[in-house]
Amino acid sequence: MELRYLYVGSGDTGRDLATWLRLPAARLRWRFRHFGADVAAIDLGCRPTVLLADHRPAGSVLPIYAVDDLEASVATLPDGWTVDHGAMGTPEGPTCVVRDPSGVALALLQVDRPDVMDGAYADPANTHAVR
Repeated sequence: MELRYLYVGSGDTGRDLATWLRLPAARLRWRFRHFGADVAAIDLGCRPTVLLADHRPAGSVLPIYAVDDLEASVATLPDGWTVDHGAMGTPEGPTCVVRDPSGVALALLQVDRPDVMDGAYADPANTHAVR
């Protein structure tokens, strides 16, 4: 299990992106507007990558952990953990949101297509990419 992303809610992705990019070593990996959402990935020079997203509540942070096998990871959750949102599709692979007994949420992501978003952003024909 590896912390892959911090999914950060934003009230204004463009404004927040400009602020994050002023951090030392920060660089934009990709940004897309699609399905009514504006999402940008920021590489800070080390893991995790920050995902700014206007469809998440502003100020919220959801850690996303990469797992080898989502189904097995969910099946072996300790007592008291619950599945908040069942398996959902993402560009990289299936994910789900789980909560610990205190209600803290985190996501588990099975990375079947690593870096697929970087490839989509590099495609000049992708009309959803924001450059």
